[in-house]
Amino acid sequence: MEHADVCRDELPRLDDADTEDVAAAFRSLAERRLLMPMSAENRRYAAAPPDAAVEALIRPLVQQARRAQNAADRLRRELVPVYESALERRLRQPLFEELPDVPSVRRALERFAAEAEREVLTSQPGGARKEEVLREAMDRTEAMLQRGVRMRTLYQHTAQYNPGTAAYVEIVSGLGAEVRTLGEGFMRMIAFDGEIVVIEQKGNPKAALVVREPSVVSFAVAAFELMWLQADPFPVNLGRAQAIQVSDKTKEDIIRLLIQGESDKVIARRMGMTVRTCQRHIAKIMERIGAKSRVHAGYLLREHEGNLVISDSPDRSGND
Repeated sequence: MEHADVCRDELPRLDDADTEDVAAAFRSLAERRLLMPMSAENRRYAAAPPDAAVEALIRPLVQQARRAQNAADRLRRELVPVYESALERRLRQPLFEELPDVPSVRRALERFAAEAEREVLTSQPGGARKEEVLREAMDRTEAMLQRGVRMRTLYQHTAQYNPGTAAYVEIVSGLGAEVRTLGEGFMRMIAFDGEIVVIEQKGNPKAALVVREPSVVSFAVAAFELMWLQADPFPVNLGRAQAIQVSDKTKEDIIRLLIQGESDKVIARRMGMTVRTCQRHIAKIMERIGAKSRVHAGYLLREHEGNLVISDSPDRSGND
């Protein structure tokens, strides 16, 4: 070759190679940077040493890898402090925290509700809820439902007879909440995202305990799920048939507690009704089975347990 550079058209023709083969070989050498353009028009090329060709080929890959590494470092600088801060904050939080009074309970519930992302589970024994409590809960509930947080609530059967509770359930059900009722035997609690549970303190209904211990929280959520499967949907409009059904279930629960020997006061508390309403139910049961006293009623109920049918027109009083 007389020149240090060459144009593709000037390539010597080989006896056993045609033009297409020569052109393909030229392109292959150029792609591998073994032929480098000598001008902007890329009309003339010069041979390049292999080490320079390798450098030209890997340079873009190295630059791309460097950009990816820089992006990863930037994300690490941005995210790791956030994660570490959140982890540190969680580690600092106690597994059990006492809320000594109603204001502290309300502040905690408002904070947990605002931070909830997936699901809130609520069980509220005690029958009808006070209107002031329902008004306070409405804003929290509406905000969570609008964020797409799933909400499930358990009440006692007797709550169905209370107009205020029924109106509240109608509103939140329209927003997507799920509400069911059960006779008795469940605790008052609110679980947030399966991570935090707020339960009522024993002997002090105005105080609460915040539980973050994973095993305890998991147990409380599992207990709720079991009760949820046994519960009935809360009817927004309580018709006669539903009212009779609720009344019958209430009497069945009272009979079970009578057989266990519980007092009127304990039965009333566990059924979510006043003592006077409970005594009225017990009087009707005694009249129906022909009992002359509480002792006689207990004997008859034990003798005929499982075979008694106590059903009559519903007592729509629920709670006095």
